[in-house]
Amino acid sequence: MLNRRTFLKTGAAMVPVSAAFGAIHPASAHAAELAAGAIVSGPSPKLIALPSRLAPVDPSSEPWQRRIRRVGQSNMTEHDPAVMNIEEWADFWHSAQADIVFISVTGILAFYPSKVKFHRHGKYLHGRDFFGECLAAAKKRGMRAVARMSPDLNWPDALAAHPEWAMRNRDGSVQHNTQDSRLFKTCMFSSYMDDYVPAIMREINSLYDVDCFYTNGWPPGGSLPDCHCAICSKLPPSGTPAYWRVFNDRVFELWRKYDAIAKEKSPDSFFFPNLGGNVRCGPNLQRLGSIAEWFQADNQGRNFASPSIWECSLQGRVCTAIMDGKFATNVTGAYSTGTVTWRNSSKSPDETRIWLSESLAGGTVPYLHFVGSEDGFCEDRRWQKIGSDYFRWTAKYDHHLAGRRTVANIGVVMGQSTQLLYPGPATARGRGYMSETTQGIYDALLRGRFFFDYVHEERLEPERLAKYRALILPNVAMLSDHQCQQIRDYARSGGSVMASFETSLYDENLQPRADFALGDLFGIRKAGDVVGTNGNAYYARIEHPNAASPSPVLEGFTNTNWLPGAQNRIPLNPVPNPVLTVVPGFVSYPPELAYPPISHTDEPAVVLRETGSSRLAYFPGDIERTYWLTGHGDLLQLLHNTIRWLTNDESIVHVDGPGFMEMLCWETAPGYAVHMLNYTNPDAQHGWLKSIDPVGAQAVTMKLPPNVRAKSVELLQAGQSIHFTQQEQLLRFTVPRVEAYEVAAITVT
Repeated sequence: MLNRRTFLKTGAAMVPVSAAFGAIHPASAHAAELAAGAIVSGPSPKLIALPSRLAPVDPSSEPWQRRIRRVGQSNMTEHDPAVMNIEEWADFWHSAQADIVFISVTGILAFYPSKVKFHRHGKYLHGRDFFGECLAAAKKRGMRAVARMSPDLNWPDALAAHPEWAMRNRDGSVQHNTQDSRLFKTCMFSSYMDDYVPAIMREINSLYDVDCFYTNGWPPGGSLPDCHCAICSKLPPSGTPAYWRVFNDRVFELWRKYDAIAKEKSPDSFFFPNLGGNVRCGPNLQRLGSIAEWFQADNQGRNFASPSIWECSLQGRVCTAIMDGKFATNVTGAYSTGTVTWRNSSKSPDETRIWLSESLAGGTVPYLHFVGSEDGFCEDRRWQKIGSDYFRWTAKYDHHLAGRRTVANIGVVMGQSTQLLYPGPATARGRGYMSETTQGIYDALLRGRFFFDYVHEERLEPERLAKYRALILPNVAMLSDHQCQQIRDYARSGGSVMASFETSLYDENLQPRADFALGDLFGIRKAGDVVGTNGNAYYARIEHPNAASPSPVLEGFTNTNWLPGAQNRIPLNPVPNPVLTVVPGFVSYPPELAYPPISHTDEPAVVLRETGSSRLAYFPGDIERTYWLTGHGDLLQLLHNTIRWLTNDESIVHVDGPGFMEMLCWETAPGYAVHMLNYTNPDAQHGWLKSIDPVGAQAVTMKLPPNVRAKSVELLQAGQSIHFTQQEQLLRFTVPRVEAYEVAAITVT
């Protein structure tokens, strides 16, 4: 059987663990061939054929928003009516080939002469219809317009007249904006959202022809409100499953109300709100996907909560998982996002570009945002050329960059309810617990160059899961009985499953179960409560290290009897023929006591099963999170080995070459597009990119559907066509070099 290690030795090598951390392959004849752009021959990886292509669709038959490919926004300030050159603003976005622009109706201030009570006019408006002039300028240039509102804050006069509109602390005091205490936070359960916001929308409808409405600042993106006003104090406590249900009911009640108001003017209009939060999105993503016409991901750049470079493409994968091909954008803040913010100053060019590139690769439409005309068009203009050049480049290749569906053979269950509501084990409580788990499995999948999708826990129907050879459940603690049965059915149909730590130990109401709901699937039983770490974490002993045919998950581990375990684990009852067993943790200091009182147990550190073509793996430790916290190469290799075993070493697209990269593949109208995001950079997980470290040649192999022939392969960033070969269904080509981003666009007949 041709496994990965055999393939490595034969010449078309996957990246070894050392190279996966950013090292470049040593010089070799093979590397030289790649660097020269040759089509490397030799044994093929174990490739799955791509599915039959989708039937063509006439783009003109789709809703107008699905034809949008570039979005622009200059977030207007109170001072803009006094200083903004509207024609210059409109000319810029038109020259950048933006299809639609956001124009401020209101945030805390009206940008038109509103007559709605408490809709305060800015001190520089002076009765001017600033919004109307901007709208007319955009329409004159053929651009559509979004009416941008922001209902999350208001002024003291509104509070004095309507104290019931305010969010309140537990002691009854008003919650104010942390940066300007004059402004109070509005409660989404109050009449402010039922009366005041609709009044503004209806006034806009009566005066202007906008294409759609948007609310910034509501609903919360990655958290739930914590309000103790007279209404909210009667609701279940915030952060509980019962509150999340009430919260979702209110979000979608208001969404439908606002959407109906938008359609009072035109049936083609609609409402959409501020979203984002990645896997930790506030509103229920399953319900959101059924109602949203536009997923607006407010994920503008890296900050203290999301330091990793891939946060934008991660968001795109979440959108793809729930939108079923409907329109989604991710906002790129061209300004300086981060722990220390300069809202009116450009960030580094490479950081802006990689965020826009991740939008494209992840399946969302690129969207560029800056603040104010005085700063953005007069003081710091650097962002303009960066954005306009990038937008113009995309406009040349819209047909290749608009993905129809992903090409992937692994599904990662995102566990949204776990992300929002599960606090982590008693040994490691904290909001960041599941974020660290998410980062760990994402990093591991990227370094293994796996092609994967996200799958929402409420979308586990057989027809959705059929495309995947394996499902991964990274500590998806909360699962209903129905969801567990869907996972069992998937395994019984031949799919493979990997899970970790507290997966299925809680139901959908966060009620703990006495034992794993999926215990029968994995053949496991809980033997105790979570064990944390005090000094040395536990170790995993390799059983029968000198066996003639060691387990594939142990490939590459030689000259050791132990591997690192995780920071936390669930003790399990013994299982037959364990591959790894637990060496319980012990002190790390003083060194005289740093030895195991118990050096050998029958407690499994991983459980592996095979049933027909289904392969099942369960890790009792929080291995993904521990890998993220430590970066330990043994944990990474153990995860990679297990995922390859799960998938029977099959690939749906195989990319061989140096560097740390994220790969996504899309079926497009002309054929396929393989996106390559180069993260080989010391700033991949901290700060902004200051420069790009290019990587060398990448050899791509994929198995096309029967009777599909490649006509051309074009590199969209390099702007050149490259040589390819196709033998029967097997397509091969080499990308000679990747700077920050490359797209190999394959046209087929």
